[in-house]
Amino acid sequence: MRTKLLSSLLVLGLAGCTVGPDYVKPALPAAGAFHETGDLMAPAKAAPPALDTWWTGFGDAQLVRIVERVLAQNLDLAASAARVEQARAAARHAQAERLPQGSLDGSAARVRQSELSPLGRVASALPGYERNHTLEEAGAGASWELDLAGGLRRESEAADAEYQAAEASHAGVRVSLAAEAADAYFRVRGAQARIAIAEDQIRNEQGLLDLVRLRQQHGLGTARETAQAEALLLQAQATVPPLKIELETQLNRLDVLMGAAPGTYAEEIRPGHAPFAIPSIDTAEGPASLLRRRPDVIAAERHLAASNARIGAAVAQYYPSFSLSALLGVSSIAPGKLFTGSAVQSSGALGLHWRLFDFGRVDAEVSGAKGANAEAMAVYRGSMLRATEDVEDAIVNLVQLEARHGVLDSEVDAHVRARDAAKDAYTGGAVSLIEVLDEDRQLLEARDSLARIHADEARAAVSVFRALGGGWNGAAAGEPALNVAASPRAGRAK
Repeated sequence: MRTKLLSSLLVLGLAGCTVGPDYVKPALPAAGAFHETGDLMAPAKAAPPALDTWWTGFGDAQLVRIVERVLAQNLDLAASAARVEQARAAARHAQAERLPQGSLDGSAARVRQSELSPLGRVASALPGYERNHTLEEAGAGASWELDLAGGLRRESEAADAEYQAAEASHAGVRVSLAAEAADAYFRVRGAQARIAIAEDQIRNEQGLLDLVRLRQQHGLGTARETAQAEALLLQAQATVPPLKIELETQLNRLDVLMGAAPGTYAEEIRPGHAPFAIPSIDTAEGPASLLRRRPDVIAAERHLAASNARIGAAVAQYYPSFSLSALLGVSSIAPGKLFTGSAVQSSGALGLHWRLFDFGRVDAEVSGAKGANAEAMAVYRGSMLRATEDVEDAIVNLVQLEARHGVLDSEVDAHVRARDAAKDAYTGGAVSLIEVLDEDRQLLEARDSLARIHADEARAAVSVFRALGGGWNGAAAGEPALNVAASPRAGRAK
């Protein structure tokens, strides 16, 4: 009868049921296309790059080198990778909990018995009593918890899902760092361009001031005109320090992103670099692509799967759990007799644990698990909505910046012609200096705005790539998580 009982428990342990709901990935509604796509695929732009390596689409080798260095050296990314390793270890540990466990122990102790202890008083009166002896022991033990209700299996499913969520979060760190590096780089390039414009304007204003002073020396100008020209020169010079602050701040930011002390790579990013292009961006797949490309959405879905599995783990506490354990060893205080038949000792046990009178707490644990699952569902749905919002906002920002860029191009051209005409007219005495100074001021503002808008365009394009989940191989890293979600290993609840 004992043999039949043990055999039945073994079969149940191997093919037992799994309580709790099986996970089914929820279907989230998604529009067929982004409604703010605008002119992202204009023929004049460079061809859209692959989302995995979107930074190559700007045609800037320096940007590519910086992003690759950030992805190889950034310390936040290294810390994120370490968190993935911790989650992987936790998943392996949860899987190992379902397997039999074994141990091997041995010890040797030299003991001198007290004659005044209760045992010593009795034993010392016996013939042949020996106070000193050596106790030697060796043994192997094994135990196995029979997962009849599937609670351990559900815990393993939850740990697997959390590991996949950690991988997705790691991909999200990679996406963010690539975008941060590109954003800092384009801010550097923008500051460099604006400094060059300001310095060019300073040279022009200095030339105008020299002309005014020459006219004053010949009695054709006034002290007021000279003061006005000096004021405009100083105004142009005053624009440089804030731009240099921006430049140095962003260079320091890039160095830290590359895992280096500020000032390490600053000399590599010099002004006068070849111009960059704003690539077109392919959004043909629409919002549905965010479900497999956005790391935060994938991580939220994996957290949802983990919370679902924990419901089953909580429900399993309603059922009894059985365990098998065995011990085989030898123990001896006789020298040289440890591995003889008379030193052998063994034991076997069948354990039962059932929270029979604790169902109130189990009810609370199940309710808590269901509440956590409802929260995870809301977070998952919200992450999809926020992801779509991020893309729409980034697209409209880029489209409108492009439109403004075109207007500013025409404005700068008009101000150049107006300033040249005013300067010629002033030289000939047809207009006053105030008209020339006003045209200079407007030209400086327009050129500065154009340089800033061009850098902002690139940063807006980076934001679109980031919002789309670009910067990692979504097909390679995200798809396994989706496969696990669609085909859980657990059976139907019983």
